[in-house]
Amino acid sequence: MRLRTAVTAATASLVVAASVTVTDATAAAQPSNGARHACSSSTSVDGFFDGLDKTVFQGTAVGNLSGLAVDTDGTVAALSDRSQLFALKVGKGPVAAPVRVVPLADEKGAQLDSEAVVIDHDGSRLITSEVEPSVRRYDRDGKLLGRLPVPDALRVAPAGRATLNLTFEGLALQPGGRTLIASMEGPLSGDAKDAAGRSPVRFQTWHRGGPKGEFQLAEQYAYPPDPNMGVSEITATGDGRLLVLERGFTAGVGNSVRLFLADPRGASDVSGVENLPGAARPIRKTLLADLADCPSLGATAKQPQPNPLLDNIEGTAVTGRTRDGRLRLLLVSDDNENARQTTRLYALTVRLPRHV
Repeated sequence: MRLRTAVTAATASLVVAASVTVTDATAAAQPSNGARHACSSSTSVDGFFDGLDKTVFQGTAVGNLSGLAVDTDGTVAALSDRSQLFALKVGKGPVAAPVRVVPLADEKGAQLDSEAVVIDHDGSRLITSEVEPSVRRYDRDGKLLGRLPVPDALRVAPAGRATLNLTFEGLALQPGGRTLIASMEGPLSGDAKDAAGRSPVRFQTWHRGGPKGEFQLAEQYAYPPDPNMGVSEITATGDGRLLVLERGFTAGVGNSVRLFLADPRGASDVSGVENLPGAARPIRKTLLADLADCPSLGATAKQPQPNPLLDNIEGTAVTGRTRDGRLRLLLVSDDNENARQTTRLYALTVRLPRHV
């Protein structure tokens, strides 16, 4: 989502060569001697990279990055909300460079407000747009292959009850590739706050089960973001649970970015519930880290931030595991083509608790 105003609102293994050249020696920062830089007891930040900020690749601005996914060839698919899909070669640091860019379009050839990307088992791309909202399927060259069904209530008003730019912001494919989940960024009209002051948002699922292996509408779950936060990304952990990135923004203060572990198993199906929260059992979650608590690693910010490392973080991908079982994460911030914001990559490691 493009934050223009104050808003209070399948695990894969990545093997890439670390041969990407960094032209600016200050563009990448990482811990020395393998030291871990703790954000919390479970999460550490291992480095950041600003070398993509305000750059151009093959005539296309590298920015507005809102979604990440590890591709079948080991590159990282980086989705721009200006209807472009980049392939990034990512090494340590996390130093990165674009090696390909493909334009995307809807059925009429118009641009998308593309926000999240998943790579399916056949290499096709499932991509959300938060305008309708929609989930479309594309081949590697950006050819539109199809579109998934979406419940009427999740459509943007007046067709449904959703608010423009507060719809499908995150997308995750569960292990085995049989369940796809899209996360709404904000609540539907008519949905209310719970007793803790949280405004539940809806996570829509599809199960692969059609005669041709297509995705069909399935359960819907309620997820409770913290007050004044929205859901900017979800990522499968590989064990049936999800990483959920919550984000907010306050003018003069900056961004709030928190990483949660969530478990949709045991949550109630709310596809038939008109108004949340009701008696539905929401998705359980536990805080892994408030990224404002991470060491800054020497990062600088172009606007006020509670931690200069922070920016408008929107994309997350699991890129592998450490030898001791921790998840390796890659995050990216969306600069909105704004001179006061930065396209920044972050490398994190996370040890998942056994229970949420």
